[in-house]
Amino acid sequence: MDRPFLDLPPCGSLRGVLRGPGDKSVTHRGLMLLALAEGEGRLLYPLKAGDTLSTARVLRALGAEIVEEGPHFLVRGRGLRLKEPEDVLDCGNAGTLIRLLLGLLAGQEGLFAVLTGDASLRRRPMGRVVEPLRAMGARVDGRERGEKAPLAVRGQALRGIRYSLPVPSAQVKSALLLAGLFAEGMTEVEEPLPTRDHTERLFRHFGLPLWVEENRIRTQRTGPFPAKDLVVPGDFSSAAFFLVAALLAPGSEVVVEGVGLNPTRTGLLRVLRSMGADLEWQVLEGEAGEPVGWVRARYSPLKGVSVDPSLIPLMVDEVPILAAAAAWAEGETHIPGLSELRVKESDRLSAIARNLRALGVEVEEGPDWLRIRGGGVRPGEVEPFHDHRIAMAFAVAGLPVGVRVWDPEWAEISYPGFFQDLKGLCAAS
Repeated sequence: MDRPFLDLPPCGSLRGVLRGPGDKSVTHRGLMLLALAEGEGRLLYPLKAGDTLSTARVLRALGAEIVEEGPHFLVRGRGLRLKEPEDVLDCGNAGTLIRLLLGLLAGQEGLFAVLTGDASLRRRPMGRVVEPLRAMGARVDGRERGEKAPLAVRGQALRGIRYSLPVPSAQVKSALLLAGLFAEGMTEVEEPLPTRDHTERLFRHFGLPLWVEENRIRTQRTGPFPAKDLVVPGDFSSAAFFLVAALLAPGSEVVVEGVGLNPTRTGLLRVLRSMGADLEWQVLEGEAGEPVGWVRARYSPLKGVSVDPSLIPLMVDEVPILAAAAAWAEGETHIPGLSELRVKESDRLSAIARNLRALGVEVEEGPDWLRIRGGGVRPGEVEPFHDHRIAMAFAVAGLPVGVRVWDPEWAEISYPGFFQDLKGLCAAS
């Protein structure tokens, strides 16, 4: 059977103003908390893409009413008590969904559920969430003793724990905080490095118990809480592809409006600036505690850098597009602290290295690092490896010279219309 592909011709420059899709992380979490709330609330301008539509579908199976109202979702919550599903819960390709759902369901006493996903999700590690949840009293089982999906959860009475994350992970932190809303006593999570804090900001928005002191985040059992409307900011991870595309093509200038500028998500801006990028941004307003504003990127000759490993948790989803920028930078770029990329939708470390080589870029791949010798790419073909961010990042990497992207539909997981927006900015020049 013939595989689909998309040939992107060389783009001389990109010009224009863009408002990208809603933030994927906030959409996942907003839907979950509205499903637990009492009454009716709207999720305004959410991401409606493969991963988040999986979340809406799963929450409907758990009894929440979720209705599409144009670009929005209207959610009627269950008031803390979810319904036992009649069938297996299919999480698709969404790692955030399955991991946070484990925390959400662990304290639903008596409820039984089985969670699974596509082939990619069933390969991803779940033990990092299952182990601390079991320490709270959760009953979770699955393949490889709970390391891999499918996973079976039987809701139990939980007790709060103090847990120090072995590696920075917003998903593990969020799963434990959600479980802590149903646990007896205090639940405390300690982070080795800061990670994205959307869950904490949403807890404050909905009035849920939360205490943050330096790198320690605590919560406890909550009573019923009312639904509230929630405006979802634009997704910085999606905006990043267009910002880097503008940096690479001479004569380019792109502005992304309405984008989330949460400081736990924007480590890429700091790294790109250190590479010589002409970037400006401003925070204009905030919704539900999330900073929102605009970013402008202009073509810039880049130079290689050694990335501070403490910034990696603040840009873990942007490493593929950073690698694309490094391929065009003068000199060598070293990116350390990438062990998490081995267990994403693909082995992203390997996927990045293989696609860079396919475009003629010299790269060394270590167990948890990349060393990229830049200077430009040659026309070629790139392989997404079933990973939306790899598909989009290497479309951008090859855009100045022309590139063929195999299986471009993978971009739909987080950015429906990505290639149309990319072509639109190229045509505008």
